Amino acid sequence: MSAAMPAAGEKPHAVCLPFPAQGHITPMMKLAKVLHSRGFHITFVSTEYNHRRLIRSRGPGAVAGLPGFRFATIPDGLPESDADATQDPASISYSTMTTCLPHFRDLLAELGRSPDAAPPVKCVVADSLMSFSLDAAAEIGVPCALFWTASACGYMGYRNFRPLMEKGIIPLKEEEQLRNGFMDMPVDWAPGMSKHMRLRDFPTFLRTTDRDDILLTFQLHQVEQAESAAAVVLNTFDELEQPALDAMRAIIPAVYTIGPLTFLTELIEPGGPLEAISSSLWREDQGCLDWLDGKKPRSVVYVNYGSVTVMSSRELEEFAWGLVRSGHDFLWIVRPDVVRSAGAGAALPQGFVEATEGRGLLASWCDQEAVLRHPAVGVFLTHSGWNSTVESLCSGVPMLCWPFFAEQQTNCRYKCVEWGVAMEVGDRVRREAVEGRIREAMDGEKGMQMRRRASEWKEAAARSREQSLANLDRLISDVLLSGTKKQVD
Repeated sequence: MSAAMPAAGEKPHAVCLPFPAQGHITPMMKLAKVLHSRGFHITFVSTEYNHRRLIRSRGPGAVAGLPGFRFATIPDGLPESDADATQDPASISYSTMTTCLPHFRDLLAELGRSPDAAPPVKCVVADSLMSFSLDAAAEIGVPCALFWTASACGYMGYRNFRPLMEKGIIPLKEEEQLRNGFMDMPVDWAPGMSKHMRLRDFPTFLRTTDRDDILLTFQLHQVEQAESAAAVVLNTFDELEQPALDAMRAIIPAVYTIGPLTFLTELIEPGGPLEAISSSLWREDQGCLDWLDGKKPRSVVYVNYGSVTVMSSRELEEFAWGLVRSGHDFLWIVRPDVVRSAGAGAALPQGFVEATEGRGLLASWCDQEAVLRHPAVGVFLTHSGWNSTVESLCSGVPMLCWPFFAEQQTNCRYKCVEWGVAMEVGDRVRREAVEGRIREAMDGEKGMQMRRRASEWKEAAARSREQSLANLDRLISDVLLSGTKKQVD
């Protein structure tokens, strides 16, 4: 990789702090690996809870690290647990915001006192949802770049919470507004957003009647804190999200697009020691790729709702029978905790396995990027998280969307209306709708249009690599190696 490199003999130390959820850990690990390949010493900080999960998933070697890449932990402030599931979003958000600063401050101080074990800390790269890191970095006099791991349009969706409040639109006056058509209100005036936005397309944390709702106030605080960072980094590219990025750059001094990170990590030495480091909190089923090898090109529906989505047993049943009725082969990732109150695990409807014998494979987790790159995959039924969205675009795979929460609704709207690569399944899951969407995506005219647009975005993402590399060089030289918080006129 061409790069802005530190001076000979120096090894700058970057401390990387992800928000403790899989969808945030994955892109932060990619960025950490890229920085390591550029000559940085990396300390990757996990919560103690996720550190234990990583060991259970990958074995003790998963956190052994390697020369110049070490792991460290801080507590998350929640009661100790050995559950193998994503923590409650509201609980972990509030806890990290209110309890983690002193622990992270102590860790930075400890790293600073250990010159024999690691070089002095040069910079902090933290998830934007861990903005307390700004205070910790300032105390030791190093710059802190915040990594917004979601979409730029998602960021602007949250930034528009304040204008929506000022107009008296949110918080909602009564819960009935969630059902009476109020959420279909056009919002064509929001800065940086598509003119096709409806209230329902904004991040879901506005769907509350409580002005002090934890997730509403947490997200608003975090996105506004980004203005104080030395830089904000995004896993996106300008051609995909130009209007939202323009709006971000109007309010944040330094914004760096370095995506898709998938393409940057591909430039790291193949077969090198970094490949042994994984961030997956679930054990991946390696049989998924072998199964796909036996399928025809674009013949398989890949189904994965990510690491946080939960559904009712009825919704799981409707998806299951929709897959059956579609007649297409499918690879379905079913996490043990995907159904609310599932106890020992998600129960598929009686007769489902027999009805899909020979054309369906169920797994609890997989290497999603490898699956999406496989030529057998024809469409991706997804929750529309940003990692999944970018990985699908990079693979040229069209999508069917069933967004769950946060900015997934915003991503879904953009994919369907702005980028032309997706269709919605619908909020209320019905097997007939699932069947119809799959058939249309796999065999219909709309599906052909989506595949064509997905292929075009794949080419655009590949074209963006050189600009992303240049942006990364500027991030390193102007911010991470600057020694102090970047000053902007």
